[in-house]
Amino acid sequence: MNILLTGANGFIGRYLLASLIAAGHHVIPAVRRPAETDFLVPRPCSIKVDFNRDTNPENWIPRLAGIDAVINCAGILQGRPGQSIRAIHADAPKALFKACEQAGVKRVIQISAISAEEDAGTAYAETKRSADSLLASLDLEWVVLRPSLIYAEGAYGGTALFRALAALPYAIPMIGDGDFAFQPIHVDDLAATVLRIVNDPSISRKVIDPVGPDILTLREVIVDLRRWLCFPSARIVEIPLGLIRPTARIGDVLGGPVNTTSLRQLVFGNTGSVDDFVAAVSIRPRRWHDALLARPSQAQDRWHARLYFLRPALRWSVALIWILSGIVGMIQPEPMTRPILATLGLSGAIATATIWASCLADVAIGAVLIFRRFPHTLAVIQFALVIGYSIILSYAAPSLWLDPFGPLLKNIPILVAIAILGAIESDR
Repeated sequence: MNILLTGANGFIGRYLLASLIAAGHHVIPAVRRPAETDFLVPRPCSIKVDFNRDTNPENWIPRLAGIDAVINCAGILQGRPGQSIRAIHADAPKALFKACEQAGVKRVIQISAISAEEDAGTAYAETKRSADSLLASLDLEWVVLRPSLIYAEGAYGGTALFRALAALPYAIPMIGDGDFAFQPIHVDDLAATVLRIVNDPSISRKVIDPVGPDILTLREVIVDLRRWLCFPSARIVEIPLGLIRPTARIGDVLGGPVNTTSLRQLVFGNTGSVDDFVAAVSIRPRRWHDALLARPSQAQDRWHARLYFLRPALRWSVALIWILSGIVGMIQPEPMTRPILATLGLSGAIATATIWASCLADVAIGAVLIFRRFPHTLAVIQFALVIGYSIILSYAAPSLWLDPFGPLLKNIPILVAIAILGAIESDR
């Protein structure tokens, strides 16, 4: 079967892509960055789409030629600059679904969320629900899947945050009393569900909530993950929701999984009926503890969990070095810089312009680091600039290598920090 899979380079999408290909289906990933998913398919066939812009059926109809089924699992938790949650969750999916109806592509599977309810009170829930409702009104063989917390060997978003909290030394901060319920379902069981629906036309025009058999609180999930990571038990420190909410608002600005949307969705709840799920698709999902025992944690799991909070700390540290060094350079008295610039043959207006240009470049690099733009390219630029500055200063003032404060020696660990940040900054 020829299947168009949107969101194929996302956390869930990659697992679905692998599962569908293994089952013998020809899958065409529809993503913003086709080069990423072309590595994951037998031969390059990804197509470029942009859910921020592809909000008319006419954008999708040409892409549906020869397609037998469409699976939409594109989504974001919260809108941000350049990423409209209404476009990604509602406008573009609606256009895709209408295009399917016009193009005669009957089979459509929408990956929604169990918390996509009106009472959740979030843009995430409202936009997901809007697309679900439109799909249910069309003359298609549609299925809406609304899974609870999805976990896998890898981790992203909320599951990555839970692992990171579980890995903290000495004490684990808990959101409120941690009594928020989930029914975690392994991604393999979700993938098996999608395959069953793709292969069984009788499963049609249904809203199905894929959930695991165990109802677990957030506290239980984190304690279990700590044990799975092979860390000794630690004290749980409850943080009142009144203190969490300001932190979530900061997350709205800076990004990350801790934001007002994730907090509201957490409080709203993520549970359903496992009996209804099994009856709908005849798949018995595995138990939470069985899945953890079947796949013991490895060293890289512990590295990822421990680096989760260190990564933003490293990013901000390197960014502040660039920003503050640029500011200090701009306010530095001219007599302090004149001898070094004179050694390089620079004086007068040219010397002043050189200082300001390098300082503004430093500040710009720091600002781009904070907003996490072009991490790999930026790492190369930083590396080149630090080496360039070091070479120039080594020529102009070689005594700096012997300075007790080590102004040039410190560039060595800074280079290492830049390389590490460039290696771990991308989430995918």
